[in-house]
Amino acid sequence: MTHLRLEGAGEAAQRAALMEIVRASPRLMAAFEAARDLDLPDWWIVSGALYNQVWNALTGRPELYGVKDIDLFYFDPDTSWAAEDRVIRAATARFPGEPPLEVRNQARVHLWYEQHFGRPCPAYRNSRQPIDHFACRTHCVGMKLLESGDFEIYAPYGLGDIFAFRLTPNPVMDNRATHEAKAARAVALWPELAVEPWPGLRGHAIASAATPT
Repeated sequence: MTHLRLEGAGEAAQRAALMEIVRASPRLMAAFEAARDLDLPDWWIVSGALYNQVWNALTGRPELYGVKDIDLFYFDPDTSWAAEDRVIRAATARFPGEPPLEVRNQARVHLWYEQHFGRPCPAYRNSRQPIDHFACRTHCVGMKLLESGDFEIYAPYGLGDIFAFRLTPNPVMDNRATHEAKAARAVALWPELAVEPWPGLRGHAIASAATPT
């Protein structure tokens, strides 16, 4: 199966492949250049736009197929909505319009998370911590473009799951529903994926996740 050709290639080879895949995407590179120009504190482009594009590149699908938005994290101790809104407006004006930009100050996520999702969220101390808490370890990846033109990659659980086309749950928070919903959408778009069940649900979560809702 050629889409799994980098499975088990090792961390260094997978990091090099991720950077090569990103550089080959004009729309992703435009987003990274816009983010670098904004120069927000502790910024990262994270999650779907990165691992989805890996799957697209390895399966021959179009650029940014299946990517709903580009998630831009930053960390500003000013947790007022007014300050975040100014950043959102400035970023939206600078970024390419498609896919849409989702920019959030990770310093204030805990202020609205419980009301929105029905459970509390830690008060993060930087923009890497929320990456650690994504519902799926496969999704836990962030990148930033440096002034030198090099990339910095943050992947607390490595890149192995991405290149293995495997969705592995991350039970650091009670995110079972999120894991299963995201898995269902992903399998509908990339049927090559394998879905690991939420801990304690082995034998049934794979089937439920693979059924689009």
